[in-house]
Amino acid sequence: MIAKSQLVFVVAAGWLWLAASAAAQQAPAPSTAEPATEQEAGDDAIKPLFKVSSVELIRSSHAPELDIVRVRGLSSTENWSDPQLVAISRGPSADGMLDLLFVARGPDDASSATKFGPMEAIFVIEPGHPYKGIRVRSATNTVKLSQLPGYAEAQGREVDCSNCVGKTFVPKGGSAGGKDAVREEDLPASTRVLRENDGIRKLDTDPNRLTLILGPNDRIVEAFWD
Repeated sequence: MIAKSQLVFVVAAGWLWLAASAAAQQAPAPSTAEPATEQEAGDDAIKPLFKVSSVELIRSSHAPELDIVRVRGLSSTENWSDPQLVAISRGPSADGMLDLLFVARGPDDASSATKFGPMEAIFVIEPGHPYKGIRVRSATNTVKLSQLPGYAEAQGREVDCSNCVGKTFVPKGGSAGGKDAVREEDLPASTRVLRENDGIRKLDTDPNRLTLILGPNDRIVEAFWD
């Protein structure tokens, strides 16, 4: 499956309280949508995305002046849709930042590990806003943009484990390497590793948690996001 970058527009008005919208994945062109209803805001399928990769604020050159927040990131698998930016505070925080959460519609069930899904959303701020910067959070990181207009990006790179099955898991501090090794320090911090004799203490779900099941000699026999 070829991952497709998904894009939505969100218009922020007044104090930007839980404003969000989504454009269909296959839409021929993005369009502005109404703020999310109370029912949509409480949709259990809407989850934080795996990672924020970059935050950019673009300022229009013609009146009335608009600030356009453009956020790019990654979903844990290619099965996510409808990326959105949701304001998580009423007005600026004490440090003058606009706090946004990068979310999307997650899969209903556990998903086999695939390549990360590229995601993108836009949040439009009306003229005269009081914000000094933008802070965007995901399930695993936060990217802060302190200069407006401007650009900021996340550091580091995670392994998506789309080709981990059949390779050897190497725990932190291990010395094994090579193309057939999967090093723990290269995996997301929340990765759950189940060895042959391990039990599972709790039946919880998290579409941003990678689970690896190991066989003999720490060979990876299953990799999925649950």
